[in-house]
Amino acid sequence: MESSQSRPVRVITHALHELGLVTMWNSSRDVKYLCAQRFVRLFAYGGSTLILVSYLSAIGIPDDGIGLFMTLTLVGDVVISFFLTLFADAMGRKAVLSLGSLMMAASGIVFALSGNYWVLLAAAVFGVISPSGNEIGPFRAVEESTLAHLTPHELLSDVFAWYSLVGTAGTALGQLVCGWIISSLRSLHGWAFLPSCQVIFFIYAGIGVAKFILTLGLSPNVEATKEEPQQNGETRPLLQESGSEEAERPKKKSLWASMDADLWSLVIRLFILFGLDSFASGLASLSWMAYFFKRKFNLPEGELGTIFFITSSIAAASMLLASSIAKRIGNVKTMVFTHLPSTICLTLIPVPNNLAAALTFLVLRACSQNMDVAPRGAFLAAALPSDKRTAIMGSVNVVKTTAQSLGPLLTGILSRHNMFGVSFMIAGCLKIVYDLGMLFSFAGKEAASRKAAQESDEETR
Repeated sequence: MESSQSRPVRVITHALHELGLVTMWNSSRDVKYLCAQRFVRLFAYGGSTLILVSYLSAIGIPDDGIGLFMTLTLVGDVVISFFLTLFADAMGRKAVLSLGSLMMAASGIVFALSGNYWVLLAAAVFGVISPSGNEIGPFRAVEESTLAHLTPHELLSDVFAWYSLVGTAGTALGQLVCGWIISSLRSLHGWAFLPSCQVIFFIYAGIGVAKFILTLGLSPNVEATKEEPQQNGETRPLLQESGSEEAERPKKKSLWASMDADLWSLVIRLFILFGLDSFASGLASLSWMAYFFKRKFNLPEGELGTIFFITSSIAAASMLLASSIAKRIGNVKTMVFTHLPSTICLTLIPVPNNLAAALTFLVLRACSQNMDVAPRGAFLAAALPSDKRTAIMGSVNVVKTTAQSLGPLLTGILSRHNMFGVSFMIAGCLKIVYDLGMLFSFAGKEAASRKAAQESDEETR
């Protein structure tokens, strides 16, 4: 007879499995180190993003000039990211991550010591200063490809959920700490705004050093193998037509020349849809959002940091549900059905003139804003062949960053003409188009692949 204590134990165990905690506990040290790197990196991004636009404005740059700065930063990042991710496996993933960490530290020092527009721009491009609060540079593509290499396919959704969660948590904590450091320096110690910002950038540089130390702790297992073994179907593209056999790969064939028609079709659709979503994200980036609330409602940095800490924490907590939902309805449907509500709320943020109403839409947006991130990473990892995954994911990120780079300039122009809120409305409409495009392009094929995989598992039992 079942003991009275066994049922609660089974419930707790089931909950731990659903939340992915068991998977993360049993994951390798490299997986944990990669997640830790993402946390400290996004902590730095969150802190710098909260003050970036205000800092550039304080040194005399107009809104459209700030938009141009952000656009040029992202364009420059495209070039660097493209080459680093394209050759990351050949150079060594650990070497690329180490180089990026040192460049990140150097950029923080330059921002703390210089006020020249072009010097700051060069530091932002080469040293990875995020103008949007989101991932830029080669880090994410390399890390996601490495996580997919280290993790069995059936556990990817759990790992990507926690990888995304710790990043959002880092952003949230960075915003809170940055906001209250600046408020404390100004109110308690009488510092001016610019010197207070310089302290934040020195902290940014220190975090780059901490990330470098974490990178040194990675083992040789993170490096790409010449021919990864087929394990749990990982090397087979998720959306490959059933029954088709891969042709013999000619030696020394380039990435693009070795891609078949089905893979080309998949990649082109990813370029178009992710590019559209990223352009919309550039219109309503976190740095512009913080500047919008500061300017419209005259909020100090401490309160801004608290507000965005709360919303980012909500967004991080909501990610725990994404993996569980994806296991039941698939990655694509999870992406779309969680992203649509947040998109609608984004469109409504600039409408009210009342702070409480605007914050309500901001909080509602946060409830499902990032729930699509982990399923998207798992979808890409499963859909792409392992031997091309790093290069294709890097290319997708290049397309995303290129599209995103156009958004800040348009927002800066609209802001200078007192039409700040229009950019958020445009962004919301474009994201709705992206969601529907993802649903109609991939949901059916993913469901068919899941069904075929289940039937294959049943036959082998």
